[in-house]
Amino acid sequence: MTETVTQWIRQHAHPLTTLDPEAPLTDLSPLAGLIGDAEVVAIGASTRQSHELSTLAHRTVRLLVEELGFRSLALEGDDAARVGLAEYVGSGTGNPEASLSGARSFWRTEEMLDLVRWMRSYNRRNPDDPVRFTEDLGSSRTPRPDDRAGIDRDLAESVRRWHEHSGDRIVYLGGLAHTANGDARTTCPTSPPVTHRNAGGHMREYFGSGYLSIGLTFHHGMAPYPVPAPPAEFADAVLGSAGLDTYLLDLRDDAPAAVRAWLDAPARTRVIGPVYDPADNAAHRLSGGSLADWFDILLHSRVVTPVRFLEQEPSPAAARQIGGRVPSGEKAQ
Repeated sequence: MTETVTQWIRQHAHPLTTLDPEAPLTDLSPLAGLIGDAEVVAIGASTRQSHELSTLAHRTVRLLVEELGFRSLALEGDDAARVGLAEYVGSGTGNPEASLSGARSFWRTEEMLDLVRWMRSYNRRNPDDPVRFTEDLGSSRTPRPDDRAGIDRDLAESVRRWHEHSGDRIVYLGGLAHTANGDARTTCPTSPPVTHRNAGGHMREYFGSGYLSIGLTFHHGMAPYPVPAPPAEFADAVLGSAGLDTYLLDLRDDAPAAVRAWLDAPARTRVIGPVYDPADNAAHRLSGGSLADWFDILLHSRVVTPVRFLEQEPSPAAARQIGGRVPSGEKAQ
């Protein structure tokens, strides 16, 4: 079955030729035809500490904004207005690098800075039709930091509230464990493993087919620590066996029965956060669903290298704000 699936991937994947966020989007153009009428497109990475996955996310945001009319960007687990990023992309006021130093740790990268600066550049060129960050419109309840099910529910409700308020089509940037359409998915390593409906599952319930889940996956590399090849039973192992460096794959595409059985079967895929033990590689995973349940589309990079972290550290005041904010689940990513 593995060979059949690998051959299908080779035949149906769209190879991507560049990771340069400023390059023309020609190689990514097939994605435009796959978005359909989606109101919310989630881009969830299996690690947020990879340069390649971060630039793939950047290029996908560009496509959605420039060609498909998406006008709001949600940063999972943070409020861009809180640190001044919303003001910067809207008016150019402030220093985006300094603002990012007050954001969640996984957003404090050069790759995110590039995306923020692109948003500002887009708005200078399109002052009458700007792109913006979503805003935290508040909630009637605040989940406890250890209430992971409540956190995922709150993440999804924040997007729903902003969509109702703004009417914008929304891009949601986050971690794969949160964005996958997980009705009752399980994340590890936690003790005990945590199983609950995640943000993607709630957003699929809210928006139906208007919610589209894109997974950013990889096979091996540095993120920023050495990450060996995934265990053979992981979906990532098969995705990396196709021999393609970087590619786009529509999981809803027609497939032979053997391939469809693999896509629909219970799966494991890697989820790697800031804390990772390569000696316990198999423990860092998402399970409790199938690849076809979790994702509509995959963007896969076979080899990854580390993101470039910003040198600035958050001030004590910013650190306290971050600590008091309901997290997106840095441990789970």
